[in-house]
Amino acid sequence: MNTSELYHKSLLQDENRQLIYTAMSKRCFYLRMHISKYVLQKGNVPLNPFMLFDYFLLDCVNRNIIRDANNSIVLRADQLWVFGPISNGVAAEIALAKKANKPISYFAIENPSKTTVLNGTSNIKIISISENEVEMEIEQ
Repeated sequence: MNTSELYHKSLLQDENRQLIYTAMSKRCFYLRMHISKYVLQKGNVPLNPFMLFDYFLLDCVNRNIIRDANNSIVLRADQLWVFGPISNGVAAEIALAKKANKPISYFAIENPSKTTVLNGTSNIKIISISENEVEMEIEQ
């Protein structure tokens, strides 16, 4: 096959979109698709760890391998967006992004009930870091 003659609709797309690492606590796991949808609708490309690795690949590999992979993705992403409360893992991703001078944005997910999730109506809004909730295990 001569690849210079290849035609596919995707080859007509030429936008260079921002890569957004979507940091979220396991409390937002069930909202992972809605978060990816939100990032896409904002014209960016989501790098969603729960979509890439599920929840630690169901422990079929050492969790530190997944943590290293997540860190590599944070460093390659253009921005880090934090969805929902900040857990220890999210705090580590924020620290890594800050060290690499990545822009960071924070988002609240209002009314994340099963009904809104099933209907695809999760309400996501941008907030300041001071408005963000921190999970109990985080030392302040």
